[in-house]
Amino acid sequence: MLFKRVYLEISNICNLNCAFCSPPVRPRRRMTEEEFRSAALQLRPYTDYLYLHIKGEPLCHPLLEKFLGICHELQYQVNITTNATLLAEKGHILMESPAIRQVNLSLHSFSAHDGIDREAYLDTAIGFAKEMSRRGGYTVMRFWNLDGDREAAEGTREILSRIKEAFPGHDELEQQMSTHRSVCLDKGIFVSFEEEFVWPDMSHPLLPEQGFCHGLRQMLGVLADGTVVPCCLDADGQAPLGNLFEEPLADILEREPFVSARAGFFNRKALLPLCRHCSYRLRFDKKSLPSDVRSR
Repeated sequence: MLFKRVYLEISNICNLNCAFCSPPVRPRRRMTEEEFRSAALQLRPYTDYLYLHIKGEPLCHPLLEKFLGICHELQYQVNITTNATLLAEKGHILMESPAIRQVNLSLHSFSAHDGIDREAYLDTAIGFAKEMSRRGGYTVMRFWNLDGDREAAEGTREILSRIKEAFPGHDELEQQMSTHRSVCLDKGIFVSFEEEFVWPDMSHPLLPEQGFCHGLRQMLGVLADGTVVPCCLDADGQAPLGNLFEEPLADILEREPFVSARAGFFNRKALLPLCRHCSYRLRFDKKSLPSDVRSR
């Protein structure tokens, strides 16, 4: 297998408009069943792990259950990230799908919006995590909105207090934010802490070419329109490698710019223009924090 994981964006449409997401610039689009099957088939020789997200809320897609059936048919292990606002309505689809390995709940989405019933939202998220655990799956409750000092805003701390009530014995979650990326709450249930990141854009400052990244080495991305991108952060397709709806993925992976860009990262060089404007890759050159592999 060439990649540890591939991000396949089934839709770039979201039911929220969070401040930490970059403003949408692409046309709103959902993959059709035919497109999804084509993409999944082309990706199958290159990875076992499919992540059904880049931008957008995957639970908004009306064909999600059908897509997960295709993933099971192709023997993928699927990870999915959701803002958790639709779990009460759609959570059973995830729990009942044999293709689902892990569900990431972006709970930092909650504190950024008014009009969401906090108690119902958190009760649903926690109940979902516990049921997933009972069924042998993994759930990661994400708080990827810490500041540069790894401190959380008041809204996040309030949610953590509710989580501590639901999982006794974890009274030091706030303190663990500064030293841990992942904390295990129960079997298959984790809390993930990360500093808020900036989505890369060609308008951002130019950074040194030298540096390490997992993009193209361990991961690849495919946007809802079939555009192949180097990683899950190229949400606007500013570093297109080709389009697997227009030409075979196998051909895209055997020619430029994929070949030289991937070789560049193996030599600690960012060769794609967008990668030269990406501050996220600088994190990989910092001393790593303790982390559970299931949270990635």
